[in-house]
Amino acid sequence: MNKLKIGDQAPDFTLPNSKGENISLSSFKGKNIVLYFYPKDGTPGCTIEAQKFRNDYKEYVDNNTEIIGISVDDEKSHEGFCSKYELPFILLSDKDKEVVKQYGVWNKKLFSLGTSRVTFLIDENQIISNIWWKVNVINHSKEVLTFIKK
Repeated sequence: MNKLKIGDQAPDFTLPNSKGENISLSSFKGKNIVLYFYPKDGTPGCTIEAQKFRNDYKEYVDNNTEIIGISVDDEKSHEGFCSKYELPFILLSDKDKEVVKQYGVWNKKLFSLGTSRVTFLIDENQIISNIWWKVNVINHSKEVLTFIKK
């Protein structure tokens, strides 16, 4: 599969959230989407990244932006992760690894976790407006917010 790039149409998908409800990317047309892929619920880096997005969530909402996190963890794992860290945004389960492969973030060499930490910013028309292929979990949320506000 070719790597997605800025200016590409974001591939649509439908995946279950932490409550088992199916959520489609296309249902968010008209909003910016921070679509972030991460390796595993509850691991140190993934927890920090999620907490930073949580802490800045109101600012994202105020800028017409929704946050969606995707990993290959199941819905039950996402439910516990959301509950434990009071995450107000959507986490989707890609157990079959279809979306992580479609977005080019599946990496078999990444220990047993497989999913690379990558963020896509998708605009209101579902066009990819930025991609962060390398993410520093400490300042990533602020970096994304700065880009959105430009």
